[in-house]
Amino acid sequence: MAFDSFVMAFLGMQLDYEVLKDLGISIGILILFILFRNLFTKYVFQLILKLAGKTPTDFFTKIFLAFERPLGWGFIIIGLYVAMDYFPFIEQHNALFLKFLRSMVIVLITWGLFNLSSPTTGILISVNEKINNKIDLILLPFISRTIRVILIAISISVIGQEFDYDVNGLVAGLGLGGLAFALAAKEAVGNLIGGIVIVTEKPFSIGEWILTPSVEGTVEDINFRSTKIRTFSQALVTVPNSTLANEPITNWSRMGKRRITFHLGLNYNTSKDKIERVVHQIEQMLRTHDEVHPDTIMVAFDQYNDSSLDILLYFFTNTTVWAEHVKIKHEINIAIMGILEEEGVEVAFPSRTIYVSPQSSELFQTMGSFD
Repeated sequence: MAFDSFVMAFLGMQLDYEVLKDLGISIGILILFILFRNLFTKYVFQLILKLAGKTPTDFFTKIFLAFERPLGWGFIIIGLYVAMDYFPFIEQHNALFLKFLRSMVIVLITWGLFNLSSPTTGILISVNEKINNKIDLILLPFISRTIRVILIAISISVIGQEFDYDVNGLVAGLGLGGLAFALAAKEAVGNLIGGIVIVTEKPFSIGEWILTPSVEGTVEDINFRSTKIRTFSQALVTVPNSTLANEPITNWSRMGKRRITFHLGLNYNTSKDKIERVVHQIEQMLRTHDEVHPDTIMVAFDQYNDSSLDILLYFFTNTTVWAEHVKIKHEINIAIMGILEEEGVEVAFPSRTIYVSPQSSELFQTMGSFD
């Protein structure tokens, strides 16, 4: 009996040793693949990026960057598969384990494609440039988010089928609950429809300056629910699409030219001849200015004001960019000052002239003598 107990104990120790040995090998293989992952990310992937950067376009660089982290996790999945060959508790060809690994691969592929379809990666912009900008910029974020939703839906469907889940039943269930969902998410649906209206009618595009009763600024982004607008004070305003779609929208960026109009008030001592010469010289200066639109230039003696003789100036700049518009206006104002100095004409300022009649003067003198 003692010998039998000794043999059983020895075999148990051998069994425990084999189990611990296989477990150690399994963990070692997994750690080795994690090290491979770090080396790949630090050296091999950087080398691939340098080689991709030498290509005529950055298309491949964007693809590699989108799949950088999924590829890193891919090493861990491969390591798990190889390590399971030695893992003492689960077989490598276990059905549930293989389904889990295949699901992880699907998740990684979806992750990479999800990153690739992001508006910030520029992949959609590159494709748009290849087809000669046939897609409006406002559509790109909308298309990007639509692709992402489709990718996630397909991924969930494939993973569900991998685990023998009836996806058709899920779709049918969603169909039955669609009406209740729509009623509960009425505002969200309204914003989605508003976004579709904005995308189809295209009253503005990304980067354009718009004015609405709600906000004024530059359009930065549009998604299913809202549009993000950067104001000139650098605040970011998020406007629901349903609100924006029902408001009048002024798109200042789509002006063909930009207006400048003002009155130039001259002193009442200015003679008729000098007024005519000033008007003529200002008009000639505007017509010869390269940045002034030639179609509509009006310079005329317009009205007798309370304290000035007003000359109307009405014209347009070729550019609609605010900074350039202000610079041109500055140049024109300086040129007008030069014309006025050359002609010896003064600009009027608000003033009043008081005339005292002789009778009033005598009355003041009489009142003074009483004092």
